Order: sequence, then structure tokens, then C-alpha cells
Amino acid sequence: MPKITPITLLLLILTLPAWTQVNKRDSLLKQLPQAKEDTAKVLLLCNIGEAYENSEPETAKQYFKQAGALARKLNYTWGKYKQLELFGDIYLLQGNLDSALFYQQEALAVAEKMKDSLSIGISLFNVGINYRERADYQKAIEYCLRGRKIMDQLGNAGIEVQMNDALQILYHNRSEYDKAIVFGEKAVAQARALKKREFLGKCLINLSLSYKNTNQLNKAMVALEETLKIGEEYQDIRVQAATQLNLAGIALKLRNYPLTKKHAEKSLALHLELGDPNGKITALRAIAICNLQEGKLSLAKQYAGEALALSRTHNYRVEEASVYNVLSSIAYAEKDFANGITWSDSMVTVLEAMVGEVISTKSADLEKKYETEKKEARIKQLEAERTVQELRLRQKNIFNYILIGGAATILLIALLSWRNYRQKQALQQKRINELQTEKQLAATEAVLKGEEQERTRLAKDLHDGLGGMLSGIKYSFNTMKGNLIMTPENQQAFERGIDMLDSSINEMRRVAHNLMPEALVKFGLDTALKDFCNDINQSGSLKLTYQSSGLENTVIGSNMAITIYRVVQELVNNVLKHAGAATALVQIEKNETGVAVTVEDDGKGFDTTILRQTKGIGWDNIQSRVNYLKGKVDVQAAPGKGTSVLIELPV
Repeated sequence: MPKITPITLLLLILTLPAWTQVNKRDSLLKQLPQAKEDTAKVLLLCNIGEAYENSEPETAKQYFKQAGALARKLNYTWGKYKQLELFGDIYLLQGNLDSALFYQQEALAVAEKMKDSLSIGISLFNVGINYRERADYQKAIEYCLRGRKIMDQLGNAGIEVQMNDALQILYHNRSEYDKAIVFGEKAVAQARALKKREFLGKCLINLSLSYKNTNQLNKAMVALEETLKIGEEYQDIRVQAATQLNLAGIALKLRNYPLTKKHAEKSLALHLELGDPNGKITALRAIAICNLQEGKLSLAKQYAGEALALSRTHNYRVEEASVYNVLSSIAYAEKDFANGITWSDSMVTVLEAMVGEVISTKSADLEKKYETEKKEARIKQLEAERTVQELRLRQKNIFNYILIGGAATILLIALLSWRNYRQKQALQQKRINELQTEKQLAATEAVLKGEEQERTRLAKDLHDGLGGMLSGIKYSFNTMKGNLIMTPENQQAFERGIDMLDSSINEMRRVAHNLMPEALVKFGLDTALKDFCNDINQSGSLKLTYQSSGLENTVIGSNMAITIYRVVQELVNNVLKHAGAATALVQIEKNETGVAVTVEDDGKGFDTTILRQTKGIGWDNIQSRVNYLKGKVDVQAAPGKGTSVLIELPV
């Protein structure tokens, strides 16, 4: 039988608040009718909701709502915090990340108002977990580390278990499985020492995933079997469902199809009871794969069809693509090659759309952040300029008052006062001009540094975040390829999709390199300019010669190096865009007095008088950068005679 892509394992989230044991539910419910309308009843309602949290989440919400209403009625701040925290937890478990983040942030605000260190630490970690589930790992690490700092000071062993488990999930999601195993094994050991079996089950199921991803399948199986016993012991349906599905995934990886089917069918029944469509889809797909391997093609098609319908209903794009893959394999097994190709094409279409959405969303977010920060820097610059203008006006008013007062004195005193006033005015004007120049230089420096920092950050975000995601998708494509039976036409279509993904990765790397050249950071200005000129030559659009003198064994400050690189980059881009040149020269010389940069071309030239009238951003950027370094620019050009730009920068 053909090979099938393995099912996706489920990661079980362990949130910070403690979960009440299931066997206490009945005793808690018996206390409710006799409870008075006081703060104790608020906590009782919260505890009852926690007892229902995993098995009947909607019932749990009703008890949490009652607790919140009573807490607000009594103005019980701790009760308000507890209710908000629990709401955030349950929405996180249900995958409703927006609602979860709203309640978690509200809980954090209440905790900070109470100035309760423990509650603040827990809320910070819960917000970090939410950002982790959104794949915003930068914010996740920020909030988790803030929470961990507080927890380390408090020394709460029970919280440390959950904190280490949350960190293992964070590193697992970043594909840093070795680090995830370190924190996971620490969390398991702490849970055993504290005899917290309900925590132990969650830690083990999360640890099993890192074992699985490092091919330690026996360790993963042992961890999951213990987790299953704990889930049955506490009647925790969510833990049982996730464990059964993960066991099915490992059995499928070992090609043990009867065992896979056994675990998947048990997981399906449990996910039906929970009302969890995602787990149900994965279980249906696993059962379809097993029936396909057993040659029961009709049953395989039935289960795959149910999984596809659910995927489309709930817009689970990854599962939809995986189900298309299974349906394609079923069609090929039936020798229905037309449908096999159709299902395979549908899978490629969904995956390509997902790649496009990832690129579009990430690019839009990064561009928005960049523009916002750029505007903020411009606002600060304008405020600085306004302050200088107000200072100048104030000084002028003072001088005018002195002049009016002096006019009332005798002629001699008036003449002396006038001469003294003129001298002071000249000195003050000079000082104002100096202050204005210093403010402008400071504002320019802040804008340039902010721009380079933003370029560096954008380059890292693109390379580390988007690059990793695209590479992961490519890896998934290649994995699927090995598990598919494809006709030559379908093979060609699949390879075309891989090529398109490679092009996207290369384009992303090119953009990241342009934002902040790696050679400039690692090897210095000379090497970076050589690489830049070589790249232009290799493109074939211009024959560009690079010459340098005096740069050997010379260290140029980072600000000057970045400025020179950006100026050369802008001048060469102008040659490419406007000069129509065949050849060009970039020359840089370091001597005792400073650095001289020359960019020449044999293009069509232009009338240099237009530079005084131009509104172009590129030329303004060049002027701003040279002025920032107190340098000079000399442009020699004429129509039909090419262009030469000489820039001199003092050391």
C-alpha cells in the first residue's frame, strides 16, 4: 500500500492556575445551595467551574460568569481577578485566542492594581502563553521572562512546575527541541517531587512531542502511556483525547496501522464528546489512512470525506491540505488517476495560498511597524525644531524690552545701551544658531540610527521569523513528496510548487540582505562595498568597477561605515535608474584628513542646477547623511558627458 503523510500530534497547553481534581466536583456542588452571597461563594463558584473546565467547558463558563457577577456586586477585587484569569484560561483551551488575550490582559491590570506579586507573575506568564499560541515568540519570551523573574523571587515550587512546562512548549514551537526537553524533564521531575499528578500528565504529554521530534520514540511512548493512565485516573477527557491521538501518531510513524487505528478510534470518540473539531478531523484522517493501508478504500474515502467537510467548515487550512493528500492517495489506489491529480492539485493550491497569506501578512505587519516608528521619529524632530523656534522668539522679546527701556534713558546711556544690545544680540543669535544646528544634528542622528536599527530588526524578523516559517513549509512539502504516488504530470506540478517556494525564500533573503548587509556587520565597509558592486556586476545591468585605498587594517566607526554604504548604495541606484550608463566606478580613499568617496558613470548626465530644486527623497537622504558627518558633496555633470559625485568626510 502507498505511504501516507503522518497525522499531526496535539500539543496540550498547561496554564498557570491550578486545576481542581475531578473527584471533588460532587462535594463542591453540594456546598453551593447553602452558600451565602459573600466572597466565599465567589471562590466556590470559581472552583466548581475549574472542575468542569476540561470535560464541559461551556458549563464551566456559566459558573465563571456567576462568580464574576457576584464579585462585582460585592466589589471583591480578588474575585474579579480570579474570574478574569479563569475565563482567559478556558478560552485559550478552546483556541479562541482573541478572547483569551482580552481576559488575560484584564486580569493583569487588576493584579497590578492589587499590587499582588504572585498574581502579576501568573498573569504575565498567561499573556506570554497566549502570544506563544499566536506564534509571536518575541512578545511571548518578553512576558514569560518578566513573569519568571517575579516567580524566581517568590520561590513558589508549584508555579515553577507550570512555568517550566510553559517554557518547554515555547521552545518546542520554536523547533528548539533540545531546550524543550531540558525544561520538560525539569517540569516532570518537579511534578513528581510535589506529587502533582494532574500537572505531571500535562508535562509528560508535552515532553513526548519533543521526544517524538528527536526520534526518541520509545521515550515518547512511555511518557504517553503514563499520561493516559493519569487522564483516566482523573477522568480528564481532554488529556485522554490528546494522548490517544498522539499515540496514534507515533504508531503511524512506526507503520503499525492496527495500533494506529485503535488509538485513533478512541481519540475520535473522546473528541466527539468534547466537541473539538480539530482533534476530530485529525482522528478521522488517521482512520482513513489505516483503512487505505488495509485496502478498505470505500471506508477510507468515507472517513476522509468527513474530515474534509469539517476542515472546510472550520477553515482549518493545514488539515484541509493533509486530507487532500489522503484523498489523492485513495484515488490513485483506486486507479482513478484523474481524481488523484485533482486532489493533489487542490492540496498544492491550499498550501500555496497559505504561503502567500503568510508572506502578505508578515510583510504588511513589518511595513506598518516601520512606517509608524518612522513617523514617531519625525514628530520628535519637529517638536525639537519648534522648541528652538520658541527659544529664539523669547530671546528676541527680551532684547526688545531692553531696547524700549534703554530708549527712556539719557542719550549717552541710550547709545551705550544700544551698542551693548547689538553686541548681545549678535552673540545670542550665534548661540541660537549653534543650538539649532546641534538640535538638527541630534534629530538627524536619531532618525538615521532609528532607520538602521529598524532595518536590522526587519532583516532579523524576515530571516528568523518568516524565513524559518517558509523553510518549515518547504520541509513539509518535501516530506509530503516522499509519501505521494504521482504521475509525471503531477510530479512536474509539485516540483513547480517547490520552485515557487524556493523563489519566495530567495526573494525574502535578498530583501533581508538589502535591509542590513551581513558583510557590513561582520567584515567591515571595504568587504561590504566589494560584495555590493559584485552583485551589481552579476546582475548584468551595469559594469561596475570598485577601487579602494587606505582601508587595509583600518577600522571605520559603525556610524560612518553605515552612512558611506547607504550613500554609495543610493548613488549607484541613481545610476541604474536615471543615467543610462554602460560603465561606472566606485572609488573610496582613506587618508590622514578623512575619507573621500567618488562615484562616476559614463551616462547621459544632467543639469546640476536641478539639484537645488529637486524634492526627491533619495538626494535628500544623501544630503542628510553627509551633513550629519559634517562632510561636503561636489557634483560634476553635464548633459551627454556623464556624472561624477565626490563626497569628502572628515575623520
